[in-house]
Amino acid sequence: MRLGIRTAVWTALLAGASLAPPGAAYAASADLLAGHDWAHFSGAEPTAAGVKITPLDRWVTTPEGKRLQPNPPANLAGPHLDVSGDFGVDALMSVTGGKSAYLQLYGRLPVIYDEWRQERPSVRVGVVGGKLEVAVWDGGSDKAVETRTFGSGLAGDVAVSISRSGGKVTVSAGGKQLGSVGEHGAFSAGTVWFGADAQVGGGWTLRALTASGSAKIVDAPAWAQQPSSTSLRAKASALPRPVRVGSAIASTPLVDDAAYRTIAGREFDALTPENDMKPEFVQPSRGVFAFAEGDMLVDFARANGMAVHAHTLVWFEALPTWMRSAPDKKTVMLDHIKAVAGHFAGRVAEWDVVNEPMNEDNSDGLEHNLWYQAMGVAYIPQAFRAARAADPAATLYLNEYGVEQSGPRWDALYKLVKQLKADGVPIDGVGMQNHEYEKGDRTPPETFRKHVQALAALGLKVRVSEMDVVSGGDTTMQAKEFAGKLAVCRDEPNCTTFGMWGFTDRYGSTADIGQYPLAVGDALPWDQNLKPKKAYSAMLAELN
Repeated sequence: MRLGIRTAVWTALLAGASLAPPGAAYAASADLLAGHDWAHFSGAEPTAAGVKITPLDRWVTTPEGKRLQPNPPANLAGPHLDVSGDFGVDALMSVTGGKSAYLQLYGRLPVIYDEWRQERPSVRVGVVGGKLEVAVWDGGSDKAVETRTFGSGLAGDVAVSISRSGGKVTVSAGGKQLGSVGEHGAFSAGTVWFGADAQVGGGWTLRALTASGSAKIVDAPAWAQQPSSTSLRAKASALPRPVRVGSAIASTPLVDDAAYRTIAGREFDALTPENDMKPEFVQPSRGVFAFAEGDMLVDFARANGMAVHAHTLVWFEALPTWMRSAPDKKTVMLDHIKAVAGHFAGRVAEWDVVNEPMNEDNSDGLEHNLWYQAMGVAYIPQAFRAARAADPAATLYLNEYGVEQSGPRWDALYKLVKQLKADGVPIDGVGMQNHEYEKGDRTPPETFRKHVQALAALGLKVRVSEMDVVSGGDTTMQAKEFAGKLAVCRDEPNCTTFGMWGFTDRYGSTADIGQYPLAVGDALPWDQNLKPKKAYSAMLAELN
């Protein structure tokens, strides 16, 4: 983009001069805006004047709907830095209306573990109330380990310099050094990713951004991964009736963990966005959409020949607070489906339209959630019809846990989907999650098979949608469970996909969330070091 010149400071930035403190001895600066991707960054819009930042007010919420942690975006598909020593970053931040503006430098990108954002090392610099606020996270807590405020009277076009040297981060504004904070290991991983946010009701423009010193600009990685004839996907696609093998994929590890990215593209031919299409992520404020992370996952899938199973349109968890409090629930639900399914139409193969509607504790077998309270059971057929209208080519699923087992939950699900089919509702299939957290969750393969066959008789497809098995150290049992369900999916003509909820314990949703250091789970076929377990070998054996 071409940027006009309004101040002498801006002129210096665009000319390549650094505003870092004297004595830093940095090399000539390099432009991080021109020629780099800022269009695939939630809340950001490249313009002739720079990158316009709009506040998302995006939060991770609890299952009960309370705001738990702010979840500001990072530019995952854009440029980042490889750093090996001292470096500097100069930014020209145009702040108007007295609102706050934040630029964040992530040493490691945060990771979302189902209803918890694990903060990793970063430095955030904000123009707040005319002052420069600097906060540092060390990766050991959700909270900043150090926060300090410097200067006064900052407004309009504010030239900010951030320099890392000697274990400290020094900040300047308008060419004047203001102070320092401890680095706290924020950049010890040797990378810097960029995020930006704004105060609700405000917004600002990033007019220039440059890097200098021991900093090399790196753009998004090549998405296409090297195929393998011995992978799960290769073996499953070579079956007389091919079956897709899928996994939930998290967006931030996909860009900053090369080993994770390699396995994801090599082993799977179906991808479920783990979080990035859930309502609280994709429509954090009413009418404000954040599609960038989901778009990036779709791009990765396309580059690797993977089908996208999009998750999820209607659920009673992972909702932004505004959606819970809105009085016009039917309008909210239908508008959300139209906008989100419409945005991804033609680029995803399937949708989880309604997620986890069952609750055997109620007489009708349904969870009396906020959608049910507003519309009754009618919310379910209305959601499916709206999804079909928004994306006529997508295969539409109802996704549920515990229904692979016999009992009231399965009985209620079967009754529901049979009625939906009889009423002409455009439901194409059922996702059976197969979460096995305790011994009682384990289902004999033949019981699971009977349920798959019962749904086939209704003309419905089935997918194993979210399988994980907590092993408690018994990897032989874990392997048997994965292989047994895969064998059923391989054999039954209406089972289209065998999917797991992530593939490595390093980023698994059974981690002990909220804890620093992270206590990882043990429910997935690759361990926390990304080494395959017995479950991986057992699944390959079934496919052979």
